Amino acid sequence: MKTLLMIAAIATTVVAAPTMANAGERIGDGLMGAAAGALVAGPVGAIAGGAVGYTAGPHISRDLGFHRHYRRHHYARHY
Repeated sequence: MKTLLMIAAIATTVVAAPTMANAGERIGDGLMGAAAGALVAGPVGAIAGGAVGYTAGPHISRDLGFHRHYRRHHYARHY
């Protein structure tokens, strides 16, 4: 039963990850960090991973290229 619950939590995180990444929410980054930490180190890892994901998650994903902001609308062509 515990294994089934863990598999369901991982599947939910994987399915919801793109939606949360597009929304750019810190809560989503924290939840993904907590899920990763729980996989690695259990309850203590969940707390640490959640804290790191919430505080550094947006910066890490921006450095990896997931949050790109294109400024095409600032460069309008003038004829």
